[in-house]
This record gives sequence, C-alpha cells and structure tokens, in this order.
Amino acid sequence: MADILVFAMATAITGRDSEEARAKHADYRRYVDHEGALALFSGWTGIDLSRYALDEPLRYVETEAMRGALAVFTSTERSRTWTVRQLAEHVAIGGRGPVLVGGPSEIADALIAWVKDTDIDGFNLAYAVMPETFSDFVDVIVPELQRRGVYKHDYRAGTLREKLFGGGAQLPKSHPGATHRQGA
Repeated sequence: MADILVFAMATAITGRDSEEARAKHADYRRYVDHEGALALFSGWTGIDLSRYALDEPLRYVETEAMRGALAVFTSTERSRTWTVRQLAEHVAIGGRGPVLVGGPSEIADALIAWVKDTDIDGFNLAYAVMPETFSDFVDVIVPELQRRGVYKHDYRAGTLREKLFGGGAQLPKSHPGATHRQGA
C-alpha cells in the first residue's frame, strides 16, 4: 500500500437509466447562476472574474491564491480554450471536477476506467443537489459497483486511518506526514 493516497474529485448525476440522469442534469443546468459560480471561482483563485465578459476566453493569471484551480482550465487541455461563461456553467454544478452523467452502468464504467487508467485510490464526491446527489450515488451506483466486485459490502472496524493505511491509529513511520509529529 502506498504511503500517500490520491483521491479525485468528481460529481455523479445519475438515475435509474441514462435518460433519467440526463433529464436531471438538464434540470440542474436551468438553475445555474453565472454570477454566483464566478464569485465562487473568484474566491478560490483570487481573480475578480466580474471584470471579464462572459464570452471572453479564459486566460491564466498569476495570483497568490490557488493557482491550480485556474491552471486546470487554462493549460491542461491545449486544444480547448474555455470562455468565462463555460467556466461558470461547469463550476456551478459540482465545482472544479468532472461531472459524470448517466445511468448506473455508465457511471460505474467511468469510475472503474478512471481508477484503472490513473491508479487513483478513490473519489471525493462533490454534489449538484444536496442530499439527492449522494442518495442517488448510494442507492443507484454503489449496488452496481458492488455487483462488479469493486466496492465493499460491509465496513470493517477501525479508524479511517487504519482502513486507509493499515496498522495503528497513527501514520506509519514511512509516511512523509509522520516527520511532523510532536516530538519527532
């Protein structure tokens, strides 16, 4: 087991089938507030996005705030130039991560492929609507993942740290964070 685990953020919008999931997503998009989404992203990045027109291309700007948040949209996809409007519409549903829309098998396929292709250790799920996004995931996606043998059926005893890293309740000595223990 690795000393450092990586969890990717993602939002899953699902339903009993693909059609229901896409209808939910379309309904959620009706409530997108560009100004609110840009205010949120501005808070993350320290950039006043209200100074830009909605259809202006998004450009990287040096800032003392969270640089990676802006870099994701301005430099990771060289073939795509995001507009301020597209950024607002994306951030408004689920934040900075990808939004997966589909029925149980589609979402399960996407999550499994992501783990296989990138070797991440799991997901930090964001939401579009609270608590519906999480309830749908538990009720619709988890049974599909369990059916495929990639999600547990029961929780074992112990703290989260013990479950993630094994061993005791403290980080293992090999973990970089262990060097910051009091008295270490």
